[in-house]
Amino acid sequence: MSEHQDQPFDPNLPVRVDDAGPATGPNAGPAIPQRGRGRRRLSASMIIGASLVVLVFALALLSFIWTPYDPSVIDPAARLQSSSLDHPLGTDRFGRDTLTWIMYGARITLLVGIVAVGIALLVGTPIGIIAALFAQYPWGMWIGAVIMRANDILLAFPALLLAIIFAAVFQPGTGPAMVAVGIAAIPGFARVARSGTMQVLSSEYVRAARASNRSTPAIAVVHVLPNIAGMVIVQASVAFAISVLAEAGLSFLGLGTQPPVPSWGRMLQESQQFLSTHPELALWPGLCIALAVLGFNLLGDGLRDRFDPKMEARGDG
Repeated sequence: MSEHQDQPFDPNLPVRVDDAGPATGPNAGPAIPQRGRGRRRLSASMIIGASLVVLVFALALLSFIWTPYDPSVIDPAARLQSSSLDHPLGTDRFGRDTLTWIMYGARITLLVGIVAVGIALLVGTPIGIIAALFAQYPWGMWIGAVIMRANDILLAFPALLLAIIFAAVFQPGTGPAMVAVGIAAIPGFARVARSGTMQVLSSEYVRAARASNRSTPAIAVVHVLPNIAGMVIVQASVAFAISVLAEAGLSFLGLGTQPPVPSWGRMLQESQQFLSTHPELALWPGLCIALAVLGFNLLGDGLRDRFDPKMEARGDG
């Protein structure tokens, strides 16, 4: 027989909680499994993705401090050289060092990704939240529907088509390409923000906030934004990967970064005529694009697994 079995219930008797086990004592309730968010292990996809992303950022940041050669220097005597100590990745048809161009190209890739994702995040997230907030009122359901239908219309214009339109109105360049990719990514953020906001608005703490006469803007800032931040971050990581690929495609078609600025997409375009004799000219920029896209996609998958409670419960089960 337990020593506490015959003792009466005493609300003043403290309950002892051990670090290594459940609560014990005569007033202890049923054991509750302790599960700390900080104890969760990082997934393999997050580790690999973060490593690749850090590598791309490190390559771009290093180019501000040091590069093997000046990217604008042309050396006809050293054109189309293979890998060597002087040129670890070889040279192109103008004698420019390939490694230098890869490092400088990382700058443009990250610049386009950051600006494009920033445009989509700052525009698409408020649109999704506003559409969800209007949809909760009978008089505002049509406003939310109009906003999302306009979002669907924008979804029909891919980044390539927008870049062609911008190139016709303005001159082709990095700026129009960034804006085109950013506008094309707005619908994705709006959909994610609206879906997350609808879930938050149906929660008990939001109902309690409404019962206490808290205003709708205050609910959006205090309750909605912090709770959909994880979903928006995951969408930003995925959108960054799409932006990297879109910038490379636009530069390949001549609608993105223009000469003499180094770009991975332009390096691929210039290497077409040497694929049979010097395939390494296309190998290095193509490999960089693939690793950057893979890194941001894996990072997005890892962040989704970390922020999504359903994925967490599935992994723990």
